[in-house]
Amino acid sequence: MTATTTPSSVHPQPSFVPETDRELTYLGAFNEAMFQLMREDEDIFVAGEDVGLQGGVFGSFKGLSDEFGERRVVDTPIAEQAIVGLGIGAAVAGLRPVVDLMFFDFVMVAMDQIANQAAKLKYMFGGKATLPLTITTNGGAGLSAAAQHSQSLEAMLCHVPGLKVVMPSSPADLKGLLVACVRENNPTILVKNKRMFGTTGLVPEELYEIPLGVGNVVREGNDVTIVAYGRMVEESEKAAQRLADEHGLSCEIIDPRTVQPLDTDLIVASAKKTNRVVVVHEAVRFGGLGAEIAAQVQEEAFDYLDAPVARVAAPFSPIPFSPGLEGHYVPNAKRISAGILETLGRPVPGA
Repeated sequence: MTATTTPSSVHPQPSFVPETDRELTYLGAFNEAMFQLMREDEDIFVAGEDVGLQGGVFGSFKGLSDEFGERRVVDTPIAEQAIVGLGIGAAVAGLRPVVDLMFFDFVMVAMDQIANQAAKLKYMFGGKATLPLTITTNGGAGLSAAAQHSQSLEAMLCHVPGLKVVMPSSPADLKGLLVACVRENNPTILVKNKRMFGTTGLVPEELYEIPLGVGNVVREGNDVTIVAYGRMVEESEKAAQRLADEHGLSCEIIDPRTVQPLDTDLIVASAKKTNRVVVVHEAVRFGGLGAEIAAQVQEEAFDYLDAPVARVAAPFSPIPFSPGLEGHYVPNAKRISAGILETLGRPVPGA
């Protein structure tokens, strides 16, 4: 596993990624992977709102229509149920669709298709049906997109057996995990974070695959384990460096990458090493994935813990539109640092 001791705007190379010195943005890594995958396999096609002529709401699919045409890059009506249903039918029939839902919030519009069809078909057909369907979407707050376009709903998806849910925290991870999702013969949901599109990192040009369900040690440490995913990895890196500089603390950061299935073994091993765990996520605290991670750590490593597993997450409220209020709503390095100091029983400056 790759570790780093200092945060950077350029993410360190995670495990499973070939060495390279080439930088690419988070959005660019996704776009490049889509081009390469579609050139490799003619059964792959894209469908969604504005994915063709416009290249997607954020440009994720820019240029694909020019090369592959409207037969493989399909603009759809504004009908999320139909988009996912189209993908399910095409996947069962032998194609490998990538269907896009503009915002994570819109997953709820298509939840019947996702939870009652995509997730269950293989099981209900006794394993004889395969469903190589990839659903991509854009989540997270911080852009003043308000309560209906900013949510993090991964806990709802992780509760449905049959789905695999991926939340990449770096450009390199995004590319490698997208490749794994598209090649997977079961339904996957890949959530890009909207505020990370301009983030840069080292990304190899060739295709590579990061296995689903395998986490990454982003930073090694001894005093406390931070479990974070998506954009919260970057905020956790900032917090870890601040605590190292100001308090001499050594924080280990674990990024699960795939939140369903979850790399519990990696998290538990780190908990046994540091004896303290803080889970960080952008979703609301109540009923969030942090609660499940805390439960699994306490089941598997209770005798090693010197403090209860702590959680740093958003308050139980709709996401505000106001930039000022939204800034207080979304967890950041300052709040993560405070949560870690509290877990260690140390005074929190300014508290």
